[in-house]
Amino acid sequence: MQLCPAAKVFPMERKSGSWCGSGCGLVRLVEVEKVGNDMEFRPCIDIHNGKVKQIVGGSLSDEGDRAEENFVSGQDAAFYAGLYKGLGILGGHIIMLNARDSAYYEATKEQALCALQACPGILQIGGGIDADNAQEFLAAGASHVIVTSYVFRGGRIDYTNLEKIKKAVGREHLVLDVSCRRRGDAYYVVTDRWQKFTEEKVTFELLDMLCSYCDEFLVHAVDVEGMAGGIEEELVKLLGGWGKIPVTYAGGVGNYADLAKLKELGQGRLHVTIGSALDIFGGAMSLNQVLELIQQP
Repeated sequence: MQLCPAAKVFPMERKSGSWCGSGCGLVRLVEVEKVGNDMEFRPCIDIHNGKVKQIVGGSLSDEGDRAEENFVSGQDAAFYAGLYKGLGILGGHIIMLNARDSAYYEATKEQALCALQACPGILQIGGGIDADNAQEFLAAGASHVIVTSYVFRGGRIDYTNLEKIKKAVGREHLVLDVSCRRRGDAYYVVTDRWQKFTEEKVTFELLDMLCSYCDEFLVHAVDVEGMAGGIEEELVKLLGGWGKIPVTYAGGVGNYADLAKLKELGQGRLHVTIGSALDIFGGAMSLNQVLELIQQP
């Protein structure tokens, strides 16, 4: 498979304190090493209507392909993939936010494939993936595929599909997205681009049941996703108290105090994604400083 001609991968040197190479000029490089805990920064590339965006998660609607936008990038997805590669940041994820029957899906998919081809083996990908098309994305360079709606169907876990996707890609290449919204006093998995509630509560029992099928979990706290107004503390405590396989939390981190609280309440076990609040997406939080804070024991 040839590299997408739109890919813009800039040369970057890993020198502590130096600025990244030509064409970037967004953040300073730091040596990223885990010190004293297991927490990692996991970057994101969210693609909607063919563009890299940061949106308010709960506003996403398939009808009219609408979403409340916080940031629309002038750079393509391959630019961000190259940036993360240059910084030595692994384990990030691409999320394709259009439904497969959307008029924008092919443009969104093209952006995603360009990013994967630019940095093979570094990024995970999710959005409309099932047992039939998963291998296409792994062959294009994804380290893992991320799946939600295919395995949560009719409001429950579809074990037939769960077995199919595990067989198709192997446990070591599968991330289960258990992104959730609060209803009453519990958090429930949501599907179809976070628009539909299931009857599956996010509990230790659910995570125990699913972890034998996958390598990691990804959890967007959808009610606060894209709002940069604070984390879902009860959800963070729950996820941090489990800790059997890697879990990446996304949603609500808006400042360094939020990041410190996430680290504390998650017992240093949760990986973190920060979107709208980050300087590379128009926010006030420096990626350089985020990486430094996460390294601190």
